[in-house]
Amino acid sequence: MIEITIDEVHELLEARTPVHLVDIREPHEVEVCAMRDAEHIPMLELFMGQKKPAAKDGDVLVVYCHHGIRSLEAARFLRMNGFPEARSLSGGIDAWAARIDPDMRRY
Repeated sequence: MIEITIDEVHELLEARTPVHLVDIREPHEVEVCAMRDAEHIPMLELFMGQKKPAAKDGDVLVVYCHHGIRSLEAARFLRMNGFPEARSLSGGIDAWAARIDPDMRRY
């Protein structure tokens, strides 16, 4: 499956499973809120090949955006470009804030 739920990611993080989070939102979105320790690579920079995730072998690579639409496309792109296990966070950071981290700012 290309999507991963917020609950699954939360469980992986709680279990200290190596998870590499990639935030593909625009800088002004990241200023509002972000997940701790996420690598920020704006979607355009990713698609243009300017940057690629610094995930290590064995990391669960999870891409996220605001609602999970852009990250789904980014995960597909990454799967075709050397990251065959890339996953998209279903519902994005908005769902994460609503359910997992209610103190996180939302927009």
